[in-house]
Amino acid sequence: MIRQSFNEGWKVAFKQHLFEAVISPASQVDVVLPYDAMRDLVRDPDSANGSHSGYFPSAHVVYEKSFEAPAEWAQRTVLLEFEGVYRDAMVYLNGNLVAQRPSGYSPFVAHLDPYLEFGAVNRIRVESRAHQDSRWYTGVGVYRNVWLVVGDPFHIPLDTTVITTPEVDEHLATVTAAVTVFNGTRHSRVATLLTRVFDPNGVAVSTRAVPVTVPPGDSATVRMRHWVREPQLWDVDSPLLYRVETTLSDSDGQTVDFEATRFGIRTIRLDPVHGLRLNGRTVKLRGGCIHHDNGPLGAAAIDRAEHRKVELIRAAGFNAVRSAHNGTSRAFLDACDRVGLLVMDEFADVWTEAKTSFDTALTFADWWKRDLAAWIGSARNHPSLLMYSIGNEILEIGRPGAAVWGRRLAEEVRALDPTRPVTNAVNSLVSVLDGAVNRQGDLPGDFNSLLSAEGTSTIGSSETATRLTEEAHAQVDVAGINYAESRYDLDATLFPDRIIVGTESFPGRLDQLWALVEKHPQVIGDFAWTAWDHLGEAGTGRAYYDDDPLRPRGMASPYPWLVSHAGTIDINGIRQPISYWREVVWGIRTEPYIAVHRPQRFGQNLTRTRWSWDDVLSSWAWDVPTGSPVTVDVYSDAEEVELLLNGHSIGTAAVGIDDKGIPRGCIARFEIQFVPGELVAIARRRGAETGRTALHSLHGATKLRARAEAVRLIATPSELAYVHLELCDDAGTLAIDRADLVRVTVEGPATLAALSSAKPDDDMAFGGDVHRTFEGRLLAIIRPTGAGEVQVRAVGERWGSASVSLQVEFRDDQRGERE
Repeated sequence: MIRQSFNEGWKVAFKQHLFEAVISPASQVDVVLPYDAMRDLVRDPDSANGSHSGYFPSAHVVYEKSFEAPAEWAQRTVLLEFEGVYRDAMVYLNGNLVAQRPSGYSPFVAHLDPYLEFGAVNRIRVESRAHQDSRWYTGVGVYRNVWLVVGDPFHIPLDTTVITTPEVDEHLATVTAAVTVFNGTRHSRVATLLTRVFDPNGVAVSTRAVPVTVPPGDSATVRMRHWVREPQLWDVDSPLLYRVETTLSDSDGQTVDFEATRFGIRTIRLDPVHGLRLNGRTVKLRGGCIHHDNGPLGAAAIDRAEHRKVELIRAAGFNAVRSAHNGTSRAFLDACDRVGLLVMDEFADVWTEAKTSFDTALTFADWWKRDLAAWIGSARNHPSLLMYSIGNEILEIGRPGAAVWGRRLAEEVRALDPTRPVTNAVNSLVSVLDGAVNRQGDLPGDFNSLLSAEGTSTIGSSETATRLTEEAHAQVDVAGINYAESRYDLDATLFPDRIIVGTESFPGRLDQLWALVEKHPQVIGDFAWTAWDHLGEAGTGRAYYDDDPLRPRGMASPYPWLVSHAGTIDINGIRQPISYWREVVWGIRTEPYIAVHRPQRFGQNLTRTRWSWDDVLSSWAWDVPTGSPVTVDVYSDAEEVELLLNGHSIGTAAVGIDDKGIPRGCIARFEIQFVPGELVAIARRRGAETGRTALHSLHGATKLRARAEAVRLIATPSELAYVHLELCDDAGTLAIDRADLVRVTVEGPATLAALSSAKPDDDMAFGGDVHRTFEGRLLAIIRPTGAGEVQVRAVGERWGSASVSLQVEFRDDQRGERE
């Protein structure tokens, strides 16, 4: 069935009264989906959700849309597909309930046929709410795409076509298309099902047609095998995509239904000798965890935002992500297919034991099978999808009930998709503490604080942890281990055939973790917390000085803290210094990277969590007196690094040892004095230069400048333009110690979707048109509303103005449909 975008023409309002079935137009706001209604709410320091949500309040929202149902639809099947509504969604058509979904991450369908008024205007109402139901920022409302589907009662149901490649070699690949046909009419139907396989260049390489007979009210699955010669394999470095086009024709040869499905030809193998092999080549997963929000856009999963996130994560050296802790969007998976990023797709953060007052543990036992089927059905044809994770740090692991649920979930996943491995992100510490709580009857403090303490990895490798987690690991194909890398050496002896992946790890320990990943073939990779920063869990990765007035309470940072601040990439998409260090440790970067500790804070004590990194910036443009002491780190895989300041050598330092003789993997540290000019780092191995890099001070006047990532856009609401506003000199050097209050205006067929500085404790709203720069930067996100020229103008209070022109055009093949 063909999906048509149903994202435009919506209104949203907040429900205030119990009997408010019809929302006052005066309280409604016109929106285009995907749209997160929580993002623009006023944050509350006393919010019951607290730092978990970034101090965003609870909300009950109503989305409405009116549309006309032509008279001819009376003989058709009409439905709406929601890719995700957060959460406890209730969908009404003309006041009648047509769908419900407790989960905020599960795609679902609303069948409209029973209550449609043909030849008349119909009204869709979607109600959703969020309230103390998550440990992070979730957003609220219809935050993923919605599709209108109008088809024949005799059709191919959504997400029932399954493409597999069971046999692949250098010269021939078997492609199997399993297509389900449903007969919603009163009579048996006989039809022809045609499938055609197209290669990455759009050339048809195989065609098959078979007859199919389906009784009334029944369905039939047709399996067609294709052979593709000289297959072009999908890989992280060459993400080549094939396409299957499926046509259902009646006995008269008329097309009844049609769909197109992208897929990739590739092989995945796992064993304890070679680890993970992709197309026969051993691959170690350079992974990072992500949450589902898009920072300044809130939770709105707009296609371009999802694709940009994937592009920037891949450009930062990652080859894999883990969708923590929920199924990711279709748009995100589409982008991973195209860019070449492997995905560990995760099902849930809770099963039957709640982590927050109103989370999905309340409905898990009743809804898990439907949610699992919807999750896998929407994802299984994506070649980027590497494996499924059935849970994250499930509290009941180690109890008999969890053993029952874990096996039930794993087997259901295998029944729905036997082609991919299954894992479960187990935190051994959770099981050990759970046993202590059950025996002692008290909660041993804040979990994140305990997890951040030294020695937790050792607890995870204790005999008790081994015993309590053994069945959970035995139920899956890959043992997912959170924050217990001490198990890697141990399990190589105790369980030599156990394949392991580090499903979650402290980001600053990669130098130690990666050595273990490379040491053990059965350890297939590591996923850091996190690849991309996220809203909520405010201050998890924060580092703070002793005089900070906003000192955290345990792991929670007080208002106005907004983001986790543990991201390798910030919420605006800017790579942080730790990102470059990770590339060095992975062995994929030879150019040295200079990270300068803030000279204004020299000698002051910095408190870090285990998710924190040093308070550094790659800059030599500091507003401090000449001669000020400053600490400089250089990230490098060389043996030694030499620093040059204005052409003069100021010393050489060994890589891997800091100034106190403490090992620091891939870092050379210097204590020098700040002098404006040029700072150069030269990396050497065995006396030979392996790379160099330079930083420069400001030279000339500081001005506000505008730079668009792309200036030609497609006229569709799924498109976005990202415009960087920067305080810099003529050479483009950022004025990191200067700030300005900037107002942004947009003229032409577009709107200002968001304005963000990425300041982790920012108290300025993303939805306004005025924002203060942070470390010299500001990001404006523009959303097209039609075709034409768009002018984006930014005016600062101190550093002038800047503008950029965007061209928005209709594309010839633009149809608003989804394959």
